[in-house]
Amino acid sequence: MAKIRDSGVPGQELWESFFDAGAILDALGCYALTGDVVEFGCGYGTFAIPAARRTSGTVFALDIDPLMVAATAARAAGAGLTNVSALQRDFVTAGSGRPAGSVRCALLLNILHLEDPLRLLREARRVLQPGGTAGVIHWRRDVATPRGPPLDIRPDPQQCGEWALQAGFARVRACELSAAPWHWGLALEGP
Repeated sequence: MAKIRDSGVPGQELWESFFDAGAILDALGCYALTGDVVEFGCGYGTFAIPAARRTSGTVFALDIDPLMVAATAARAAGAGLTNVSALQRDFVTAGSGRPAGSVRCALLLNILHLEDPLRLLREARRVLQPGGTAGVIHWRRDVATPRGPPLDIRPDPQQCGEWALQAGFARVRACELSAAPWHWGLALEGP
């Protein structure tokens, strides 16, 4: 198992100063959900915890790093959330482990700079229910940012939209992320 290239995450406090996770989830259309959520690369649980507060289902928070999985699980327990399942998983090579059509929302946040983004987008599409949404954010390339992978591997919204259509999504909607000035966002909807 190997981490995604250039996926180092700073300390939790610094990491979470870069965006308002709840506002981003709202902008992506991930609120008042009635089904399960899968997050590909949960890190500290920055998005998994607010996602768990927005769904009646379970949030499957996946990460290859056992320390990140433990951090997410501890945060969920500390918040009294029983609907977070933090799992160590190499989802890049082995998939999410979720059945086809089983989740209402898939989260791909700051992750599509990996070597084969189309493969991950196909997995997200596979596990989405009809009418489900995949939320995507990534570091911008057009402004100086305090973190993020090298500019030459950062995807832009247009490229991600094209990948999403190739992966079987029917619609791509740009999302205004006023709570994250160094990021862009897309909501991907299935057929």
